[in-house]
Amino acid sequence: YEVVAITGDERGAGTDANVFITLFGDYGITPKVHLASSCTAFERAKTDVFRIRTHNVGSLKKIIEHDNTGLNPSWFLDRVVVTDVIRPHLRFYFACNNWLSKVEGDGLYIRDLLGSIDPMEIPKNKFVVSVFTADVKGSGTDADVFINIFGEFGDTERRLDNDKNNFEKGTEDKFTIEAPNLGKIRKITIGHNNKGSSAGWFVEKQVIVDDLGNKLVYEFPISRWFAIDEDDGKIQRDVLVGGSQPTLEGGKFERDLTDIFNVELAALLSPLSRVTIGHDNRGLSTGWYCEKVVVYCPFTGIEQTFPCSKWLDEKEGDGLIERELYEMVSLRQKRQKHPWSLWIWTSDLPSAGTDADISFQVYGEKGKSDEIRLDNKTDNFEQGQVDRFMQVELPDLGKLTKLRIWHEKRNPFGGWHLSKATLMKTLTKEKYTFPCERWLDSNEDDNEVVRELPATGELIYRVTVCTGTVGGSGTDASVFLNLIGDQGDTGDRDLINCKNNVNKFEKGSLDEFLIEAVAIGQIRRVRIGHDGKGGGSAWFLDKVIVREEGQAEANAVEFPCNRWLARNEDDGQIVRELVPFAEGQRLYTNYHIAVKTGDIPGGSSDSDVFVKLYGEKGDTSKMMLVVSANDLGNYFETGRVDIFTVETFDIGQQINRLLIGHTNKGMRAGWFLDSVQILVPVHGQNYMFPSHRWLDEDEADGKTTVELYPSEILDVEQINYEITVVTGDVVFAGTNAVVFIQIYGDKGKTEVITLESRSNNFERNTTEIFKQEDVFIVTAVDLGPLKKLRIRHDNSESYSSWYLDRVEIVDTKEDTYYFPCNRWLAVDEDDGQIARELVPVDEAFMRKDDDDEGTSGTLGLEQKMSTTYTLKIKTGEKKYAGTDSNVFAILFGENDDTIINLKACKNYKNKFEQGMINEFTVEAVDLGDLVKVRIGHDNSGSSGWFLDWIDIDAPSQGQRMRFPCGRWLDKGEDDGATVRDLYPADLQTEFYTPVPYEIKIYTTDVFGAGTDADVFIVLYGHKGVCTQQKHLCVNKRERRLCFERGAEDMFIVELEDIGDVIEKIRIGHDNSGTNPGWHLDRVEIRRQLRKGKGSETTIFPCERWLAKSEDDGETVRELVPSDIITQKLLRDGTLKTTETEVEDALEAHTYTVSVRTGDMYGAGTDANVFLTIYGDLGDTGERKLAKSENNKNKFERGEVDKFNIEAVDLGQVFKIRVRHNNSMIGADWYLDQVEVLDVETEEVYMFLCERWLSTKKEDKRIDRTFYVKVIPYHFTLSTAIEQDASTTARVYVIIIGPNDVETDRLWLDLPEGKKSFTAGSMEHFVCYGTDVGEIKRVELGHNGVTPESCWLVDELSVAVPTKGIKYIFPCKCWLAKDRGDGLTARLFNVLDSSTINIIRKVVYSVTVATGDIQYAGTDTNIFLTVFGANGSTEEMLLPKNEDFERGQEDTFTLEIDDIAPLKKIRIRIDGTGSRPDWFLDRRNLTTEEEYLFTYENWLSKTKGPKRTKVCELAAMVDDEEMVEKTTYIIQIQTSDVAAGTDANVFLIVFGEYGDTGTLPLKESTNRNKFERKMKDVFRFPDMLSLGELSKVRVWHDNKPAPGWHLEYLDVKDEALDNTFRFPCDRWLAKNEDDGQIMRELACANNDFVDLSDKTEYEIATTTANADDASTTENVWILLEGRKARSKEFVLENKKKKFLGATDTFEFSSKHVGEIASICVGHITKDGKKVKNEAFWHVMEVVVTEKELGNYFFHCDAQIPLAAKKDQFQTFECYKSIESFASKVRNLVPVKYEIIVITGDVKAAGTDANVFITMYGVNGDSGKRHLRQKFRNLFERGRTDRFVLEMLDLGELLRVKVEHDGTSPNSGWYLECIEVTNTANSVTTIFHCGKWLHTAKADGQIQRVLYPRY
Repeated sequence: YEVVAITGDERGAGTDANVFITLFGDYGITPKVHLASSCTAFERAKTDVFRIRTHNVGSLKKIIEHDNTGLNPSWFLDRVVVTDVIRPHLRFYFACNNWLSKVEGDGLYIRDLLGSIDPMEIPKNKFVVSVFTADVKGSGTDADVFINIFGEFGDTERRLDNDKNNFEKGTEDKFTIEAPNLGKIRKITIGHNNKGSSAGWFVEKQVIVDDLGNKLVYEFPISRWFAIDEDDGKIQRDVLVGGSQPTLEGGKFERDLTDIFNVELAALLSPLSRVTIGHDNRGLSTGWYCEKVVVYCPFTGIEQTFPCSKWLDEKEGDGLIERELYEMVSLRQKRQKHPWSLWIWTSDLPSAGTDADISFQVYGEKGKSDEIRLDNKTDNFEQGQVDRFMQVELPDLGKLTKLRIWHEKRNPFGGWHLSKATLMKTLTKEKYTFPCERWLDSNEDDNEVVRELPATGELIYRVTVCTGTVGGSGTDASVFLNLIGDQGDTGDRDLINCKNNVNKFEKGSLDEFLIEAVAIGQIRRVRIGHDGKGGGSAWFLDKVIVREEGQAEANAVEFPCNRWLARNEDDGQIVRELVPFAEGQRLYTNYHIAVKTGDIPGGSSDSDVFVKLYGEKGDTSKMMLVVSANDLGNYFETGRVDIFTVETFDIGQQINRLLIGHTNKGMRAGWFLDSVQILVPVHGQNYMFPSHRWLDEDEADGKTTVELYPSEILDVEQINYEITVVTGDVVFAGTNAVVFIQIYGDKGKTEVITLESRSNNFERNTTEIFKQEDVFIVTAVDLGPLKKLRIRHDNSESYSSWYLDRVEIVDTKEDTYYFPCNRWLAVDEDDGQIARELVPVDEAFMRKDDDDEGTSGTLGLEQKMSTTYTLKIKTGEKKYAGTDSNVFAILFGENDDTIINLKACKNYKNKFEQGMINEFTVEAVDLGDLVKVRIGHDNSGSSGWFLDWIDIDAPSQGQRMRFPCGRWLDKGEDDGATVRDLYPADLQTEFYTPVPYEIKIYTTDVFGAGTDADVFIVLYGHKGVCTQQKHLCVNKRERRLCFERGAEDMFIVELEDIGDVIEKIRIGHDNSGTNPGWHLDRVEIRRQLRKGKGSETTIFPCERWLAKSEDDGETVRELVPSDIITQKLLRDGTLKTTETEVEDALEAHTYTVSVRTGDMYGAGTDANVFLTIYGDLGDTGERKLAKSENNKNKFERGEVDKFNIEAVDLGQVFKIRVRHNNSMIGADWYLDQVEVLDVETEEVYMFLCERWLSTKKEDKRIDRTFYVKVIPYHFTLSTAIEQDASTTARVYVIIIGPNDVETDRLWLDLPEGKKSFTAGSMEHFVCYGTDVGEIKRVELGHNGVTPESCWLVDELSVAVPTKGIKYIFPCKCWLAKDRGDGLTARLFNVLDSSTINIIRKVVYSVTVATGDIQYAGTDTNIFLTVFGANGSTEEMLLPKNEDFERGQEDTFTLEIDDIAPLKKIRIRIDGTGSRPDWFLDRRNLTTEEEYLFTYENWLSKTKGPKRTKVCELAAMVDDEEMVEKTTYIIQIQTSDVAAGTDANVFLIVFGEYGDTGTLPLKESTNRNKFERKMKDVFRFPDMLSLGELSKVRVWHDNKPAPGWHLEYLDVKDEALDNTFRFPCDRWLAKNEDDGQIMRELACANNDFVDLSDKTEYEIATTTANADDASTTENVWILLEGRKARSKEFVLENKKKKFLGATDTFEFSSKHVGEIASICVGHITKDGKKVKNEAFWHVMEVVVTEKELGNYFFHCDAQIPLAAKKDQFQTFECYKSIESFASKVRNLVPVKYEIIVITGDVKAAGTDANVFITMYGVNGDSGKRHLRQKFRNLFERGRTDRFVLEMLDLGELLRVKVEHDGTSPNSGWYLECIEVTNTANSVTTIFHCGKWLHTAKADGQIQRVLYPRY
C-alpha cells in the first residue's frame, strides 16, 4: 500500500512522535505498521509518502495514531490517502482535519478515520445520546461535557451542548449528533473539562446511544463520579458496551516481578489473536522491559502467552512505548474451571451488616469447591445491601445442592444477618438461590457463625460427644466437628451450645449438640478436632454418637475413637476422622507421605506444613505434618525428603488430588516444594505429585498453598483365599526354605504372605493346603479376578532348591484359579531364579494338558502373558572394570517391582568381565511401565565394578529401554556406593506393541535335513508392519539340540503386534556350524485370540532346502500361509476347532537389482554387501548380494552388477538400505546408483546414491539408507552466550507436516574437530529428509542425560530451499534434564516463527569428467556459475570428494537456483594447490532434464592454447546448443571534457542469457586508451551470445590519473549483426559528480510500449484430473490489472474442453497493465437456469501477454455453475515471470538510500571495509563499497547513511553484506540494513542481528539477508 499523509497548515502542526497506521478492511486487519521515515517527515503543510508491505485486507477503513513521544508530539493531520499499489484504481480518502495530541483539541492521539473511494463523499448518520445525571447532592456539573463514540468504522467526538441548562441534578438530557456511519458501536469516551465552580458530576446508571441510521440502541453502564475529589478522581472514562476498558492499574511493574490483574470486558474475545500493551510515558523512570503477557479467560478456560522481551522506552531500542504482541501458540493451555457470579443479600435489620471476612464453599452432585474467601472491603455486606462478586471460579460440580457460608467470628463487629445468596453460571445463565434469613453471630440466634444453605429440605442431627476416662482426658480448647455423608458434609461446626452440660468436654462426660444441615445421606465419617489452645488442651476422646433428630435411639451410629487429640500425645494429631463401629472392618488407612523440598537456595521452611487429601469417597481434614517417620529433626530442609505417616479414614480407592501448604509463620516461612509422594500400602499404590514451585508470599504468584494432581491410580473389598501348592514329581523337588507368596488381582495385591503350617512342607510330590486365617488375610482386599501370583523362597536352608508344579487358589466365590509353573526355584537349576511370577490358565487347557500325556510344554502360550524381560548388562572398558561379586537387580515398575539374581547368564559363563555384554532373561508379570532399575552387588569377590549401561527389552510394555550408568559400584571409587538407581534415557527408548507367539518348526525327515546354524524369523502383517528379526536359539547348546532331522521344535517368543493377519514370514539361518544346510518342512505359528478365549494357528508350508549347496543356494525363504486352524473355548467349557484355507495370500515376486559402482579411483569393493528393500507392504529383510548375474568379480569400478531377489510382493518400493561389512583390503566402495525392477509389474525404482560407503571417506559411514523422494533441509542453530549454555550431546531435529507426517530423526552431527555446541556459537547443517509438505511443527532435542549435556538454545532456523522458504524460531530455552522445566526436547509451532521467502532451489546431480591425458587431474578450487532463462546463480565452490583425478568422473548433488531452462555455465579455477592446472573434459547437470557442457581443454595459466582460468560452456540438450557463439565489438567514446583516464577499465555486459563476466579493456585500436574525445574499440571473439542486451556495468580501478568522463559505449553482436547503444554522459571519478567510479548504463535500443494500445492475451486453464472435475458449460474470466480491468472473456466450450487437461484461449483486449488478480466464473451456455448443482474444478490459470510476461494463478477450487455473471471466485497472482523486454524497459537510474545500523553490544563496531551487493527482480547491483569521507563508520550503536545510484533493481529480494577483515578490530555486529528506493519511497528492511566476525558465531564475515514482512 502507498500511504500519503498530508500534515495541516496550522501553527505547530508537525510532529516528531512515532506514527503508526493500522488498516481495517473487509478481509481483516493488518498489524500496526510504523511509518518509518527520515527525520523530516510530518512537517507543517508537508506531504509524506510511504510504501508499506502487508497482506491484502480488501476494501479499506482505518485507524492512525502516534505514541506521544518526542519534544513536539502534537500533530495536526489534514487527510490520509491510501492506494493499493497492485490495484491503483483502489484509492481510499480519509479526511481528518483534526489534532492527534494529548494537549490540543479533544486530547486524542489515536483516531479512527473513515474511508471512501470518492474524495468528496463523507458518510452521514444521526445519533441520539441520552445522559442521566443522578439525584445526589452536588451531582450536577457546569463544566463542558464531551463524548466520543467509537464504532467498527471509526469514531466521532462532540461536545454535548444545546440551548438549555444541561446536566442538572436528577435530570435526563438528550442530544442529537450528526456523524458518519460508524458501524457497530464498541465503546464511548465521556468526560468533562473540569471548568466552572461545581465541576464534579455523578452520572446515574447509564448513557444510552440511539443509532438512528442502523436502528440500534446501545447502553453504557456508568454509575460513577466524574470529579477530581470523588471516587478515583477521574473526569473522563472509557466505557465499553456493558463494561469497562482495561487499564492495568495498581501494578508494581518492578524488575523480575509478575503482576496479576483482573480485566472485565463486555465481549468474549478468547482465544485472542493478539494483544497491544503500552504505557502513557508519565513519571520519572518510564522505560519498561516487558518479558511477556499471559492472558487467562475463565469463560473458555484458555490461557495464552504473548512473549515480548523488548523495551517499551523511547530511549531504548526502537523507541516504541506501545507494542503489538502475538501469541506463542505452543504454550497455549486449557484450564477446567467455570466462571460464576455470586450475589449476597444482607438483611435490612438493625446492625445486620458485618465487617468480618466472609468465606463460602459450594456443593454439587459431582463434588464440592474449595473454600473461597470474599474480602470485606469497607462498604461490603452493609445493612440492606446487595454485593456482587463477578469472578468466582468453580470446578464442574454438576447440579448445585448447597452452599456453606461463614465468617471469622474474631472480628468485634462480626455478627451478620444474611437474607439469601444467589449463584449464576456466567456462560449458561444457570441460577441457584440459597435462602437463609438467619444470623451468623456467636451472640445471636443459636450462636452459630456457619450456615448451610440448601436448595432442598432441612435436617437436624443430634450429636453426643463422649470424653474418655483417662487421667487428664478433658479439654478447654474449642472443639469443632464435621459430619460427612454420601451426599456431602456439614462443614466444620464449632461445638458451642451444649444441650446438657455447661462445662463441656470434661473427663468422662457425654455432651449433646444439635447440628442443622442439609440432607447429607448416610453418615460415613465424623471429622472432629480442636484448636489446641489453652493450658489443658490435650483431649482423650472415647467416641461420638450421631442420630437424626426424631429417629429412634436404636438408629444412632457410633463412631469409636479411643485416642488422644493432643500435640504431645500419641501421634501428635489434634484432628481425627472417625468411622462407624462395624465388625471386622478395616477402619483406618495408613498414608505414608514423603515430602521433598527443592534443592534450591532458600528453599527450606520453618513454617508448619499441612496437607489435605481428596479421594473419591471424601476428603481428609487438614492434617499438620508434625511427627516424621524418618525423624530427621528439623523438617523441610533444602534437598531433603521428610516422611510422615498419617492414619485417617479410607477416602476411597483413588486419591484425586491433594492440597498442601504452610501457615506462613517463622523466620523463613517461604518454601520451595519439589514433590510429594504418597504410599498407600493397603491398596498397593504409590502416588507421585510433582510440584516444583515456590510456596512463598514473595516469590512467583505469592501463594502459600497449592493443589496438586497425581500421576497413577488402582481399586479394593475383603475375602478369604484357599491356597494349594503342588510340588513336582522330580528328584530332589522339595525344599526346606521359607516360602512366600503374594497374590495380584484386578483391584490390587495382597501383602507378602509366609506359607508355613507344619514342619515338613513342600516335600516331593506333595500337596499342601493352607487355609489363610491370618487376620490380615481375612481382611485382605477383594482382588477381583486374579491376574498373577509371585512365589519365592528365601534360599535359607540346605536343600533349598524346589521344583514347583503348580499353585491352585480358591476364593470365597468358589472360583478356582490354576497357576502352572513346572519350573525350578533354585540358584543352581534352570535360569537361577528363586522367585517366579505365575499367571492363571483356564481349566479346559489344564484338562487338555492332562490328556496329552507328558507334554507339559504345550501350555506355553497360555502361560506366557508377556512376562519375559531380557536384560543386557554392559561392563565398562576401564581397567579392572569387571567383578566376581554376586550381582542383583530390582526392576521398579509403576505397578510393582521384582528382584532378580543375575546368576544364569545366557552367553558367558564368567560374567561381568571388562567390556563384556551379559544377557539375562527374567520373568515377571505386570510391573507396569519400568520407572527405574536398582542394581548392586554384595561386595564379595573382586568387588569393584564399572557399569556402563543396562538395556532392558520389556515386551509387556513394548519397550526397549537403555539405563545409562557410566559409574563405579565400588567402595573405593567414585562416591563409594555399591548400589545405584538408574533411570531410562528417553531418547534411547524404542516402542513396539508386544504379543506372545508360539512358533513350531518342523524339520523334514530326509537325509541331512537338520542344522546347527543360528535360525531367525521375521513375521509380517498388513501394509508392511513387521516384527524385529528374532533368533530362536539363545546359545550354541540350544542350536545343537534343536532343528534335528524329523524334529518338531516349539519356541514361545514375544514380538511386536503385527495385527490380525500374518501375511508372510521370513525364515533363514546364518550358515554357521558344522552342517548348516537345512530342509524345512513347515512352520506353524499359534497366538491367542483377541476376542474370547482360544488360539489361532497359521500354517506356512516350505518343503525346500535352506542351504548354500542345495536348490538355488538361498539360506533365507519367504513363506506365505496355506491354512488357519482356530481353537475357541465355548461357554460350556469345551474347545471347538475349525480349519480354513487361506485364499488371497500374497504372491511371490522376483526383484532384479542393478547396482552401479562409481567410475572413480578406488571405487570398487571386495567386502560383503547387504541390501534391504522396503515397500509399503513389507520389506525383503537383509539379503547378501552374493552372486552377480553378469560379473564374476562383483562391485568393480564403473561396473553394473545384477542380482535377483525372491520376495513376497512388497507393493510400492520407497527405500533401500545398503551396507557392507568392511572386510577384505579394498573395502571402501563408491556406490553410484541402485535400480530395482519388479519383474512381475515391470515397475522400476531408481535410487541415486553417489556416496562412499567407507570408514575413511566423507562421513565415514558404511551403512546408508536411500529414499525415492527426499529433499534437503538447512538448519542453523545458535547457542546462547551464557557461560554454561554449551552442550556435548548429540542434537537432532524432526520436521513435522500436516497429518503428523514427519521426517526421521535428523541428527545434526558436528563437523570433525568440533566437540560441542559452544556458548555464543552458530552452526550450520544440511540434512536430507522426507518431504513432509507444508511444515507445521519442528522438534528439537538431544540425547544427553548428564549435567554436561545441558544446553541453552537461542535460535533455530529451518530453511527448505526447494520450496523457497525459511522459518526462524526464537527458542531462548534450556534443553536439559536438570535446568528449566527438565525437558531435553521441544516442539516449536510454525505459528511462532518468523517466515522469510528465500531463493527457491532445485537439486541437480552434477557430474564432472576430468580428461584422460597426462597431468589432467587437479587439487585446486573449482567455482561454478550457472545461467538460465530466468536468472543466474552466484558463484559456487564445488565440493571435493577427493581431488579431480585424471580420467575420473566425480558426481555430487548441488542446490541451484530455480532458473531453468539452463543456457550456459561459467567455470573458474583459482590456481591454488600443488597441481593448479586442470584438463576439463565435460560436465553434466541433471534434474528432470539433462544438460551437457563440453570443453575438452585446459584451465591453466601455463598449459593449453587459451592460457585461461575461466571458461564458459553452452548447454546442450538433445545435441542442440542452447546459446550460439559470437564476437562482441565494444566501442568506448570518451567525452570532450578534461576527461581521459590512465586507470584500468573493466566492464560486464548483461543480456537475455546472463552476463559476460568481467571483461578487462586492454587491447584497444589506440595505443593510449581513453583519451579525451577518443573512441576506443575492443574485440572479444569466441564469446557465448547473450541474446538481447539489457545493461552494462563499467568501472575503473582508480589508479593513476583516474577521473574519467564517459559519453557512451556501443556493443556490437556480430552474430546478430546488431549494435546496442548505452549512453552515459557522467563522470566516473571520486572527486567529481557523486564520487562513484562504477556506473550501470541501460540499453537505449528498446522501444516504449504504449499501454493505451490493444494487446493480445493468451489464457491457459488446467482442469483437475478427477472424475467430477470437468464441465460441458462455459467459463468466463476477468483480468484485474494495475492500470485497469478487462472486460469479461467468455471461454467457450466448443471442442470438448475443460476435461482434465490444459486448454488455451486467445483474446484481444485493452491493456490492463500488470495483472494482480483474476475473477473466474462458470456460466450456462445460453443463460438457462441451473437445474442441478454443478461445479468446474480448476487447478491453475496462466495468463500470458507477450510484452509483459506470464502470470500464474494457483486455484484448486470448485467453481459453481450459475446462470448470471454475478457468481465468481477471485484468485491472486502468486508468481509472475516478467518478459525480458519488459525488464529492460524498467531499467532507469535510481538512487538508493542505504541505512546501516550497527548493534549496541560490546565491541560491535568495525574498522574494516564494508561492501554490499543488492539483488532484485531485475538483477544485482554488483559489489559496492560503503564509504564516506572524513567519518568513522560502523561504530557501536550508530546509524550510517549512504546513497548509491544504480539501475532500478525492482522489488528487492536480498542483500549480501561483507567486510574484508583488514583491520585489527574488524569483527562487526550488524543490527539491520534499511534500503529505500528514493524514486518510489519503498523501504525494505533487512534484519541481521548477527556477528560478522571470524571468532564469533559461525566465523563468517559475510551474510545474506532477506527482507522480513
